[in-house]
Amino acid sequence: MDTVVTRKSKKNKYLLIAVPAFLALGFAGYTVATKERSLNVKASEISIKTVETAYFEDFIVFQATVEPMRSTLLNVVEGGSIQEIFASNGDMVTKGQPLARLYNPNSELNYMTQETSIIEQINNLNKARLDLSNQELSMSKDLIAIEHDYQDAKNLYDLNEKLYKQEILSKNEWEKTQENFRFQKERKKIIQQTMQREKAANRQQSAQMAQSLAVMQKSLDILRNNKKNFLVTAPLTGRLTSFEPVLGKNYTTGESIGKIDVMQGYKLVAEIDEFYLPRVSANQKGKIDYKGEELNVVVTKVIPEVKKGRFIAELNFVTDKPINIEQGLSFGVRLMLSEKAKTTVIPRGSFDDVTGGKWIIVVNGNKAVRKDITLGRENPVYNEVLSGLKAGEKVITSNYNDYKEVKVLNIEE
Repeated sequence: MDTVVTRKSKKNKYLLIAVPAFLALGFAGYTVATKERSLNVKASEISIKTVETAYFEDFIVFQATVEPMRSTLLNVVEGGSIQEIFASNGDMVTKGQPLARLYNPNSELNYMTQETSIIEQINNLNKARLDLSNQELSMSKDLIAIEHDYQDAKNLYDLNEKLYKQEILSKNEWEKTQENFRFQKERKKIIQQTMQREKAANRQQSAQMAQSLAVMQKSLDILRNNKKNFLVTAPLTGRLTSFEPVLGKNYTTGESIGKIDVMQGYKLVAEIDEFYLPRVSANQKGKIDYKGEELNVVVTKVIPEVKKGRFIAELNFVTDKPINIEQGLSFGVRLMLSEKAKTTVIPRGSFDDVTGGKWIIVVNGNKAVRKDITLGRENPVYNEVLSGLKAGEKVITSNYNDYKEVKVLNIEE
């Protein structure tokens, strides 16, 4: 009797081969995906520093230039071209000393026109005051004549009154005498009242004229003084600096042609990065090195206006001894932003250019592993460690550009 033989399916055969292969491939992929990426580096290519506990000084370092304690700009008051130069850059000058002369024909003509006009107005006012005076004099003369006529009429009245009473003078003559006396009396009274009113009006008008004359005379004085503005003089005693006028060159009103430095001490002027503006303030102390000696300085003024990413601070020297220092010298200033405090620190490096201070690579034997950290303040020497590291640990502080995705470094000698 024949036996039925069952034929094996090729599909099942392929399935039995594919499943183990798929599982093997998946395991390999999982292993690759979960395995930390590592990189081999030579010890000579990296910089390793030790985390330590030390006194942290929060300070910044910047450059400052020596400038005189007090100085003033030389500005052109009346624009024009340079006609004469009487001093040189660097000269010691005294207050009022001529330094340069400018010339402007249009301004000169304008000054002459204004001066002529003012003088003409002054002359007209003086003539008007003289007319008032002559008017009063004429009225005084008239009053004298009227008083004389009045006195004659009164004398005649007194005489004729006696004669009329003695019946020597006729009634008609007596009435004429009375009428003439009454007329001279009324005439004198009216003229006196008129003169009083005229004098009061003249006094008021004369006072107004006097005020106008004073104003015009002051204007004339100012105008004549302004003509002197073509001559540039030293406003105070000191050293002439930045003074480089050019003969024939035209300078506009208000333009600076130099500076005078008062030689009564020096200060430091610094341009500091705007990042430190909230942290720099008056009375903060600092130090500079000068001829092997450490000098103390203090911030006296902070100008918060930011230009091109920088602001200006002024510092004074803190010393009782005279300092033999030259204007224009530049010093590195170490400015203390806070008092010393003991804390965990790591030396500064270029690692935080990549990490932003959020992680670092910690060295343990011949391996180095990435670790999350938190950094605080910094100065030119140290970074303050707030968390993630402890004293004694070793870290890589050199550049991390090649280690952005690396979790483990294998350090080779």
